[in-house]
Amino acid sequence: MFFKKKKPEAPDSVNEKNLEDKELIPANKEDFIQRMKDLFHHSADLNIKELPNGFTLLYLDTMTDNTLINVDILRQLEGIQASPDEAYKKITVGSVSKMKYIEDSIKKALKGSVLVHSQGFPVLIEASVGTQENRSLTRPENESQVLGPQIAFNESLATNISLIRRYIANPNVCNESFTLGTQTNAAVSLLYIKHIADDEMVDRMRERIQKIEIDSVIDSSILVQLVEDNSFAIFPQLLMTERPDRACSWLLNGKVAVLVDGSVQVIGAPLSFFEFFQSMEDESVRWQIGTFLRILRVFSMVVSVFFTAIYVAALTFHYEIIPQTLLIPLGESRSLVPFPPIIEALLLEGMIELLREAGARLPTKVGQTMGIVGGIVVGTAAVDAGFTSNILIIIIAVSALASFTTPNYMMGNVIRILRFPLIILAGFWGFYGLMIGFCFLLIHLIRQTSMGVPFMTPFYPPRFADWRDSIFRLPIAWTNKRPYQTRPVDSRKFQTKKTKE
Repeated sequence: MFFKKKKPEAPDSVNEKNLEDKELIPANKEDFIQRMKDLFHHSADLNIKELPNGFTLLYLDTMTDNTLINVDILRQLEGIQASPDEAYKKITVGSVSKMKYIEDSIKKALKGSVLVHSQGFPVLIEASVGTQENRSLTRPENESQVLGPQIAFNESLATNISLIRRYIANPNVCNESFTLGTQTNAAVSLLYIKHIADDEMVDRMRERIQKIEIDSVIDSSILVQLVEDNSFAIFPQLLMTERPDRACSWLLNGKVAVLVDGSVQVIGAPLSFFEFFQSMEDESVRWQIGTFLRILRVFSMVVSVFFTAIYVAALTFHYEIIPQTLLIPLGESRSLVPFPPIIEALLLEGMIELLREAGARLPTKVGQTMGIVGGIVVGTAAVDAGFTSNILIIIIAVSALASFTTPNYMMGNVIRILRFPLIILAGFWGFYGLMIGFCFLLIHLIRQTSMGVPFMTPFYPPRFADWRDSIFRLPIAWTNKRPYQTRPVDSRKFQTKKTKE
């Protein structure tokens, strides 16, 4: 890993270190105000109000709700003695607590709290009045589907947790809170269901989160790279989703979910390779259709990765595998192409990737036009100019379409990249090079783990009981047990006999 981890310390030593290092709240009002101004570097949005009865309020204008401050704090503190106990009783905000250390109070102020200081007391009253400027709930953009719930997570951690609790109204849903990033102090939540999730797996995820020492965690995509098993692997070992129903499905199967404040993506662990080709819509259709769609996605992945490489290997070294009736039109199509098949394929694959990236970065309407018009114009011009053949245009188009069937964006990017080294291997050594690349990929996948669980489960190691909900999707009445990969405490979902009745 490219980040440092804290060494585990005994609980007693941690407490002693905190007591020695943390700075206490100054009892004197002037000292308190000056100290806070220095710590906030005299920021323009730092607001300090000194009340006649001895109270001092400190807060950030840009992070707090002025209406709550006026009604629930200022009005309640009028005419009472300047005492922390009195302020604690009178303030009507929902979240109120006492604080003794400067560091803790600074973190609360940055999250939208008002700090109430009483003259002569080394204690602060913290009242949470942060603004709730959240984006409204919308439809999923990256995991859209026809059937099932049409709602997605947003950037608010509290809203995302509430969505999960609405789906799973169960007191056993545990929520553990962490703070990551020495500069950002991002709130992170670890969710799991007690008596279903394996304690060892929960401890492993908790330990990895606690040991991270980094200056910022802006998004779940950053955190997922810090907690995964192998950061050098090209394949993602943890899955992210923007759908609450999928996150709840993970929890009900004995997995854990990690949420980051400010991120719309929720991390699930552990995951297997074949779960990247599953969609929540598979559960909403008949089991025959769900199985067909999953097999189609896996087949499309194979086609997208190997189709162009097979074309290059066949034209370069293995003409004997091409049917006789196809040799003549293939030869005529390539008669004007001045490049060998490997250069031709790499050139066209590169142009397709340029069009795809340009379409993704441009505004939506312009990007769609760029993708369609650009593909037609570039493809037609390349064939007319003799840079490529008609057959390769068809093969590249089929490979590109097949890559879009992958429901997960991260796995789709991996499939796009894998085509290039396989084309190079096929261009230099034909099917022998292609087989070397395939074996390398297979060995690489078999060696990977996700939170200590084999990445290719349930096919390696073979867990035949889990095949019923992997590439295949058998009837719901047959999927009465949770996946073995999570080692759930309660492995049974329901009684099969009663469900069939």
